[in-house]
Formats: sequence, structure tokens, C-alpha cells
Amino acid sequence: MSNSKFLSLIEASQTPLLGDGAMGTALNARVGGQPQCFDLLNLTQPALVADVHREYIEAGSQVIQTNTFGANRYKLAALGLEDRLEAINRAGVELARRVVLASYKEVLVAGDVGPLGVRIAPFGRVQPEQARQAFAEQIAALAAAGADLIIIETISDLYEMREAVAAARQVCDLPVVASMTFTRDDRTLLGDGPAQVARLLSETGADLIGVNCSGGPAQIWRILRQMRQAVPAGRFSVMPNAGWPEQVGGRILYPANADYFGEYAMAFCEAGASLVGGCCGTTPRHIAAMRQALDSIPQGCGPSVSELTMPADLDERPSGADRASHLAQKLAHGEFVVAVEMDPPRGLSAHKLLAGASLLAEAGVDVINVADSPMARMRMSPWAVCDLVQRQIGVDTTLHFPTRGRNLLRVQGDLLAAHALGIRNVFVVMGDPTAIGDYPEAMDNYDLVPSGLIKLIKQRLNTGVDQAGVDIGQPTAFYVGCALNLCPQDAAQEIKNLRRKLSAGADFVLTQPIYDPEKARAFLDLYSEQHGERSFSILVGILPLYSARHAAFLHNEVPGITIPEAMQERIRQAGERAPQAGVEIALELVEQVRPWASGIYLMPQFSRYDLAAEIVEGVKKK
Repeated sequence: MSNSKFLSLIEASQTPLLGDGAMGTALNARVGGQPQCFDLLNLTQPALVADVHREYIEAGSQVIQTNTFGANRYKLAALGLEDRLEAINRAGVELARRVVLASYKEVLVAGDVGPLGVRIAPFGRVQPEQARQAFAEQIAALAAAGADLIIIETISDLYEMREAVAAARQVCDLPVVASMTFTRDDRTLLGDGPAQVARLLSETGADLIGVNCSGGPAQIWRILRQMRQAVPAGRFSVMPNAGWPEQVGGRILYPANADYFGEYAMAFCEAGASLVGGCCGTTPRHIAAMRQALDSIPQGCGPSVSELTMPADLDERPSGADRASHLAQKLAHGEFVVAVEMDPPRGLSAHKLLAGASLLAEAGVDVINVADSPMARMRMSPWAVCDLVQRQIGVDTTLHFPTRGRNLLRVQGDLLAAHALGIRNVFVVMGDPTAIGDYPEAMDNYDLVPSGLIKLIKQRLNTGVDQAGVDIGQPTAFYVGCALNLCPQDAAQEIKNLRRKLSAGADFVLTQPIYDPEKARAFLDLYSEQHGERSFSILVGILPLYSARHAAFLHNEVPGITIPEAMQERIRQAGERAPQAGVEIALELVEQVRPWASGIYLMPQFSRYDLAAEIVEGVKKK
């Protein structure tokens, strides 16, 4: 086959050429555990690799990729295999070529080139010339062995891709597919969006602009449309994962089934793809389903295809866990939500906090609220705690964000940092004055009151600009809460403050602890009389009583908290059982507010997360 055969087939075909699926997934299943180096199997167990190629050809692939994804200087050197680079790449092409010849089918062999596994300057120590040389020696070996085209795939850094394409142009005249991978927010790891990626790949001279790996077909379809809009005359390649991977029973599983891929094959066709296939988690079954779907439209893709096959809820915005607040989703679905507050540790160790968070997660907590320097006492940054809880425990968090002590620059920088860590829920408060804490002489100024900060988040950052109107690259997706006292001394002033926060864009409300549900309900009724049926979600504060002294302190010394005498007497009578009596009272309060609340905001005292877990379990059983 000539070097132009690939592009000629694309031009002649009414539907996209069909590639293959995951090589690593298939090999991993065959060898019973991930080997030290998949690429070395070309030399040590060639029959295994050949079997994978054969299955994809039988499934209908028109382009198969060599088993050389990691066969570059840097990755092989880490395994002590750098002296076998040429042999591994040559064997990869020859294996694929032999299987193609035995199939008696018109199938092209793509030399597969993956990332180097090192960072390129200016974000790493490997200079661009060194990266180009490393790509060049691998691509030269693939071309010399007889590859029909080169696929450079799963690259997350445009600097690296630029050097890879330049290397290909330097050592051969084969067609080049340049395929990038994206994170859940439809950006590369360095923050480049689909349109920018498409334009830059087009400028490199790549024959096909590609996207692979990333998420499932839905995300890839969305990215493809944005790329094609940016480069209307371009040719495009798409090879999605079989959905986002999930760990089940110690195994990594991919949720998207073959039929789903078949539907998207037609959607990719209609969206303008010239080459389609699969990446991680995809199997010959996925490819066979895509083959069947494409064969059903030999005349090509009409404008009605997407209407028949695309899920109705897809839109242009990124979706999934990284783009949406789990708390927002649960409240929108009418679930009775349980949030629990945790204070960051005073020192370096977060082990106890994470153990408590794990206990709460097992009990069924929906979201963990992380306070910011409560009582103006020095503690670990709540950003770090939220990140640890979300990554290690897997529970959604709400970051408490005081305005006090932050100027306008720091406020915005801190919010962007929180968003970059995957934090989506923000509870905006004024914060405790430094005069009452560990550092009474510390600066206590602020540029924004809570309603002003809510407005900045919802009406500026969430629309993609900062306070000065400067583009921040993409909109944030914060779900913002505000504070409310349900039993205030001045109800009119409290309602006025609440209206100001809601007008600024607050999504939900967290209240101070209540011990008189009837009085709290009366306040909300008054609000509804003045402003109509409330449309905001409200999580009612529940602070379990621990002892008679604790109850007396809250009643006498904490502004805004009034504990009925009968309740105080009940705690006094409980004696040593006071903590358990506090749990019982808390559960009774929850049942009294359940008819009109969206959930509860539980504030465990003295780090008694075991008692909090008991309350969470009690609430979830109802």
C-alpha cells in the first residue's frame, strides 16, 4: 500500500474508517495481570499480540494500531529496555502486518506512538529538541518496518504533541493522526480547550486532528463538535474510552457497553469524524457494534442521524462528577440531605480527621462541610482538607469561605484554587473576628460582605470572568450557600439579609442550630407571607447536646441559640447518658423539621464523630 492509501480511503468513503479498540485492555486480560512492559510482548509473546489484532480485524477494523504505545526511549529506559527500542517497534509492525496478510482483508497498519512519560519544557526538564529526537527514533523505526500511517495518541501537552508531529515530518512522509486527551472538564491537563487544541494541531500539519482516551463517547462527541467548529476544513479522529473507569472488587471496569458505542459511531459520523475507534476498556465487541452501525448507513451520514441516536440530555457543557456538585444534584432530586461539619486539624496530621470522615461516609453522609479557622484559631487550610476527603474518602465536600481577612485579589485566587481541586460547594460567611482567636493582632479587613462575595461567584466567576471582567478561560461551577438564623431576635432584619444573599445568587441555605422547630417554622412562614413560596433549599442546623454543662453554655453564651428549659432538664436528668440523650433529641428534631427542610446540617461537638454517625444512620433509615 502506498503512503497515501489511508487518506485516499478517507476521501473515497461515505462513512468514517473504523479503527480498533484497546490493546492494553485485551493483553491485560490474557496475561492475567499487568506485565512489566506490554510493548515487550511483541518479542516475548507475539502470539498473544497477534490474537488481539486478529480479533479486531474480524470485528471489522480497517485500521489496526501496533502494540508500541510505550516503546519510546524514556519509557523503555525506565525498564532497562532502551537497547531494544528498534526491535520492539519493528516487531510491532511486522506482527500486525502478518495478521493483516493472513486475513485477506484491506486493513491498514498504524504505527502507534504514545506520550514519552516525561514533562517537556517549560513544564519539565526535557527540552523540546530532546523530545523531538525521542519521538523521531521511534517513528523512524515504525516507518522503516512498513507502517501505513502514524497515530500519535493520548498526549495531554500541546508542547509535546508539537514535537511529536515535527519528528514524524522529519523522518517519514506517512500520514499523521495527532490525538490529544482531555480531562473531565473538557480541557487538557495544561488547560487548553478543544477549539484551541484543534487550531494548534491543524497548524502543526497533522493530517487528522484527534481526541482519544478522555471519557466516554458523550464527552468525545462534545469535544469533536467544538473542534470541527474551530477547524471546519479539518479531518478528525475520535477514539473514546468505554466510559470513566470504576474500581470494582479490585478490578478496573468500564461501564459503556457495545450497543452504546454502536449508537455513537453514527453520531460521530454525522459530527464529521473521518476515523473512529475505541480506547481504554473497549473490546472487539465494541468495534463489531460500531462496524454494524456504520454498515447500516452505506450512503453516509444524514442530518437526522444524531436525532435518532443521541441521548436527549447531552449539551455543549462539560458534565460528570468533576463539573457538577453532588450536593446540588441530590437537592435537585428532592433527596433529604445530611451534611456534617468537620474542623481541620491544628497540626500537620489529618489521619484522625480522615478516619472520622470514613466513619461518616460508611454511615451514609451526603456531604462533609469543612470549616475555615473556626473561632479564629489557626488550623490547616480547609482547601487541603476538602481535597483529602474527596480524593481519599470519596465524599462531596462544602468549603466554608469567610470573607473576613481576604482582599479582593486573594478571594478570587483562593476560589480558583478551590475549583482546581474539584471543590464545587462553597458556604459563604463573614467569618469570626481575629480579636477572639489565637492572633488578635492579625489583620481583620475585608473587601466584600457575604452577599457581595456570592454575587462575585455566581454572576462573575460562574460566567467565566473575574470581578474586573477579565476572561478566566472557562466558567467555574460553584454551588453557593449562605447562612441563616431561623430564630432571630430581629426577624425583619434577618429576612432582609437573606433576600440580599438570594438576590446575589445563593443556591442553598445553612442555618444556625435550632432547638425549637415550631419557632423556626414560624420564621419561614413569615418569609413566605412576605415574599411568596420559598424556592431555595434549606439545611437545618442540628447541634447534638453532650452534657448539662454543654447545654447551659450554648443557651447562655452563644448568640442566636436558645434551648428550651424542658430540653435542658432532660439532659440534666440523663446524667452519664447525656451524650446518648443528645443523640435522641437530635433525631427527634430531625423528624420535626423533615416535612419542611431539604436536609440537616449536623455539627458534632468535641469530635464525637461516632455519635454523629449514629445520627446519620438514624436519619437515613427513615
